[in-house]
Amino acid sequence: MEKILIVGATGSTGKRIIEILNNSQSFEPVAMIRKEEQKSIFEDMEVQWVHGDLEQDDLDPVMKGIDKVIFAAGSGGDTGPEKTTEVDEEGAIKIIDAAKNGKVKKFIMLSSMGADEPSKHPKLEHYLNAKATADKHLRDSGLNYTILRPGALTDDLGTGKVELAQKLDGQGEIPRDDVAFLLIMSLADPLVKNMTFEAIEGKEPIKSAMIELSQGN
Repeated sequence: MEKILIVGATGSTGKRIIEILNNSQSFEPVAMIRKEEQKSIFEDMEVQWVHGDLEQDDLDPVMKGIDKVIFAAGSGGDTGPEKTTEVDEEGAIKIIDAAKNGKVKKFIMLSSMGADEPSKHPKLEHYLNAKATADKHLRDSGLNYTILRPGALTDDLGTGKVELAQKLDGQGEIPRDDVAFLLIMSLADPLVKNMTFEAIEGKEPIKSAMIELSQGN
């Protein structure tokens, strides 16, 4: 069973990922927590946790025994530039470097649609610039990777159906539930390997959409 480090485990999307992986026969989630009081959340779920702070710590120790990483942390588009830089750019780069040092098998990054063209989104430009810098660092790291750039995240129930492409026309929304499933599906080694792709709610089941995207159809 592969151990999967979830960075951003206490966030809305991170918690969904943990819940799904906790019922998996193939993957064992390991929650990265920043505060001591957060450990009870995961102890109650019988989920392993490890302490790590994207803004402060040397993160090499958190990679001990880890096979793959899902980065689902984020300051959010409403956060000021300083905090965004600390978490979404510098923090992400720090954990990518730690993953490389730890020789993890795959790193899956939750990014954002628009990160390829930050200047087209003035209100979110600082956030998207940070995401773009982190994405590039991951692509250049030599790690096997997947970068998922979803549209606007909603708390609606997941539909299990999506529209995926390396570049989608326009904007759209997608439930966090479906984003969590896309990130987890990306753990499978043949799927979306060394790919960056965008995702919004659509009409095609997640599994077949990811297979088609991986095959370049």
